[in-house]
Amino acid sequence: MHRVALTAPDDMDGWRSAARRLAMAGVDPADVVWQVGDAPGDLFGDAPLPPDNKSSAFSVPRSFVSLAESAILHSDPSRFAFLYALLCRVRARPGTMEDSADPMLGRVQALAKSVRRDIHKMRAFVRFREMADADGPRFVAWFEPDHHIVRANAGFFMRRFATMHWSILTPDVSIHWDGTTLREGPGASRADAPQGDPVEALWKGYYAAIFNPARLKTGAMLSEMPKKYWRNLPEAALIPDLIAGAQQREAAMIATVPTPPKRASNSATAWDALRAEAMACTRCPLHQHATQTVFGEGPLTAPLMFIGEQPGDQEDLAGRPFVGPAGQLFDDALAQAGVDRAQAYVTNAVKHFKYEQRGKRRIHQTPVAGEVQACRWWLDQERAILRPRIIVALGATAARAMLGKAVTISGTRGAAIPLEDGAEGWVTVHPSYVLRLPDEDRRAEEQARFVADLAMIGDRVRALTAD
Repeated sequence: MHRVALTAPDDMDGWRSAARRLAMAGVDPADVVWQVGDAPGDLFGDAPLPPDNKSSAFSVPRSFVSLAESAILHSDPSRFAFLYALLCRVRARPGTMEDSADPMLGRVQALAKSVRRDIHKMRAFVRFREMADADGPRFVAWFEPDHHIVRANAGFFMRRFATMHWSILTPDVSIHWDGTTLREGPGASRADAPQGDPVEALWKGYYAAIFNPARLKTGAMLSEMPKKYWRNLPEAALIPDLIAGAQQREAAMIATVPTPPKRASNSATAWDALRAEAMACTRCPLHQHATQTVFGEGPLTAPLMFIGEQPGDQEDLAGRPFVGPAGQLFDDALAQAGVDRAQAYVTNAVKHFKYEQRGKRRIHQTPVAGEVQACRWWLDQERAILRPRIIVALGATAARAMLGKAVTISGTRGAAIPLEDGAEGWVTVHPSYVLRLPDEDRRAEEQARFVADLAMIGDRVRALTAD
């Protein structure tokens, strides 16, 4: 059994050196014990580390190094063992870092994600309070991280508060900056940090004044600012009362707002301006080769919105969505389902045609996540103007644009999904999927299922709009 003693909980250099030596010697992960600091050895003795033969070093993907640099900061005592096991797997199977189904990779990625979240929370919720110091004012903050992130986060605070003299106290380690040099000190307690300063009264007044009850989403707030951080935030003492009075304040705000003009005229003006702006869109490289922007179309009061993937060859030439073969199948399916396309708004997640030129033919290519994200701004504006009751995503790309994350059709099909803007989301296949099926019987079966989806959605629209 090999025992590796690291100098600190975030000793990446020590872990890297030991892991390299162990991996070069072919030591199985089960035969390594990782610890921080010195501890008694095994009853029967520990095997020494293999010699450090730097001339026989090996390389790993940069993605592994970046992942390890984050995951090693986690508080899980098993993180060193997980990382070494993943390192051995990467050496044996070079494609491991691209295998999203690999359980060990998923476990380490979860550690890294938790660390990154903790780093973000520290940057967001550290609150400095002023103290008198022999050299002038010093600003001191208390923070309780979940993981070993303090040293890794020090550079951010040095850059952000370069001219201040500050200290950040945490239970395990403290860091101090004098404008020139960063020093580390032992851990501290909450009692070592000041409890307030004169500026906080002004800040609380400002926070209460800008609190908007109409935009309050308590669940989202608690997700981004868990209650464990409230005791470090001076403004957090106001939150319970502000939440309690939010409904009354919102009602008062509504009562004093003048009656707005009719929505239809405002919506038409906004939609016309949005479409004109989209015609010159350069938010991603797809505009360089497409014929034109293909914007959505349909009544602006439509309770039903369909989102496709992107324009095809014929849509790119015509400047209208769903006019090619997939559009014809879509129209037929809507008719069979009893849904009037003329009463629905139809658009795409991506507004430019992405293709590969093969001779005289332009072959469709699926947009990547970055292209979907770049174009999501237009889709969000369309949704905000129309405010449909139901939004239907046709295919996985459209579902990603609607939900903001990747989902599977099989896992989301056939059920309503509550959306943040109050609408219902539904997911089904894209009509082009049905067209591409080579087997005629399978194609007929999938088309019937597609029609059934649309019929169910049509019934739901009628139920929501009956009142």
